[in-house]
Amino acid sequence: MPERDIIVIGGSAGALEALSAIVASLPHQLRASIFVVIHTSPAKESLLPRILRLHSRLGVSHPDDGQTIKRGQIYVAPPDLHMLLNNGEISLMHGPKENRSRPAIDPLFRSAAINYGARVIAVLLSGALDDGTAGIRAVQRTGGITIVQDPADAIYPSIPESAIQNNWIDHIVAAAEIGPLLRRLVEERASEEGGPVVPEDLAREVGIIKQEFESPQMIAAVNELGDLTMFTCPECQGALWELKDGELLRYRCHVGHAYSVDSLDAAQGEKLEAALWSALRALEERGALSRRMAKQAREREHHGLAERFERRADETDQHVESMRQILVADPDRTLVTS
Repeated sequence: MPERDIIVIGGSAGALEALSAIVASLPHQLRASIFVVIHTSPAKESLLPRILRLHSRLGVSHPDDGQTIKRGQIYVAPPDLHMLLNNGEISLMHGPKENRSRPAIDPLFRSAAINYGARVIAVLLSGALDDGTAGIRAVQRTGGITIVQDPADAIYPSIPESAIQNNWIDHIVAAAEIGPLLRRLVEERASEEGGPVVPEDLAREVGIIKQEFESPQMIAAVNELGDLTMFTCPECQGALWELKDGELLRYRCHVGHAYSVDSLDAAQGEKLEAALWSALRALEERGALSRRMAKQAREREHHGLAERFERRADETDQHVESMRQILVADPDRTLVTS
């Protein structure tokens, strides 16, 4: 029977505290490899490996593309790169964002699930929105063990809550209990029973993010995963397909961008807000131009024309005020995020 020797951990805001506590409780001879995705800014150097080294008895590093996986190591996804597992190696790639993030949790979990099946232990920690919900479902479908930080213990409970609401989770525990639980699970043997067959849809999604298909194949691949919708991708403006995974709804474009319902809603809200600020800027410029033209007309004693431009400027000021009230109001009560 195989060992449970692949541990994948994902989180976002508030996850660092939990992750530090977890690695501090793991022995240096741990017979497993650990892979970590924490949402980070793409423009900054990640200090996460350095921080984890202060707490961990295990080696901690950003891996190189193609690096061979070794036990007793913690591999942290570098900024702006997805980290995928592929038959004993680590793949790093600047692929399409998932859930508005790169690195994202779902691609790591999904690639671990299709390559290692029941050997995988997946852990979701504190964070906003719901990246990781689809990934932990993939681990579950291929026979792996799933662990979620208790939402009551998380600084930001959205990621744990989403995973719990949409999946059957094996263990829901506080961060302080996750390390000891991992030690016990790694010592157990994973059930083989022939192992679950890798679902074709999971393999296809990994192929999409790795850009393994030619252009016509990409469209065919995403078309086989779901149904074409009227929605457009906030990232590339392409069409979105709706993917149904049990009760879980997700969206993906044929370029490869993928969204949960919450992340799509957030992305559309940001896009709408940007459009409204752009409209506000255009209105203010139009008002300023109308007043300038009115002044010029007055100087030339074209009083009728001046009055027309002044009325236009006054009407524009009213639109500006209405737009500004929408933008500065509580976003939960405006169109920005509704």
